[in-house]
Amino acid sequence: MGIYPTEDADSGEMDQTDKRILKLLQADCDLSLNEISERVNLSRNACWNRVRQLEGQGVIRRRVALLDREQLNLDLTVFIAVRTDQHDAAWLETFRAAVRDLPEILAIYRTTGETDYMMQAVVPNMKAYDALYQRLIEKVQLSDVSSSFVMEEIKQTTELPLGYV
Repeated sequence: MGIYPTEDADSGEMDQTDKRILKLLQADCDLSLNEISERVNLSRNACWNRVRQLEGQGVIRRRVALLDREQLNLDLTVFIAVRTDQHDAAWLETFRAAVRDLPEILAIYRTTGETDYMMQAVVPNMKAYDALYQRLIEKVQLSDVSSSFVMEEIKQTTELPLGYV
């Protein structure tokens, strides 16, 4: 059962109403079911069924609170490019275990090109970044680590574009 544009909501396929529900939930997951159903012009029960279906399909993975980094003393965002000479399963498992235990690292991507992995981290300041760097290289062997520090955040969102389904 896939997610493709259709008007048949009962078939398990995504339609424009599902997209409107997802857009509302991405903007504010605290909206009441009554508010959502009014905005998408559905009955409360029909809206609830659609939300449950989207959750069951894994389209809605979870609902979270977005916190303000500055109020939590996490003023510095860092992008960390990592290169390794090792590309075997044992090294990868060591790397995964090492970064899993570092709460400052928010995201990690395996990439193409000269960089093997790109990580995003948040820390209070440069001293805290250095401590993070030291903990990382203690846990896993890396051939090169290059960091870029964010000077200005121009755009950051958690809302995914819905025009591709």
